[in-house]
Amino acid sequence: MSEAQFKVAVDIVKNPRSGRPTMKPSQDEQLFFYKHFKQVTVGDVNTSRPGFTDFKGKAMWDAWNGVKGMSKEDAQKAYVDKLKELLESIGDTESIAEIDAAQ
Repeated sequence: MSEAQFKVAVDIVKNPRSGRPTMKPSQDEQLFFYKHFKQVTVGDVNTSRPGFTDFKGKAMWDAWNGVKGMSKEDAQKAYVDKLKELLESIGDTESIAEIDAAQ
């Protein structure tokens, strides 16, 4: 797993490829991608937990805090592996090949 593969995976999540099967991640899957992306790009959570009425912010903070201490490399691998699993489930072999081809 390389930094380039992670970057391609992030791009696929942010910018779905036209003409390929559409991926619709669940809320839990979205949080999975979010927390691992933040762990790779920022590191351990570095903000205070949002207030009582910010339900979405608390869920995001809690998810990110849940991977506290995970290495950048492990977070990248988890992100890429999860995306490839979802892509496989919808039959998007082109996107999987695009990730695998990145060096």
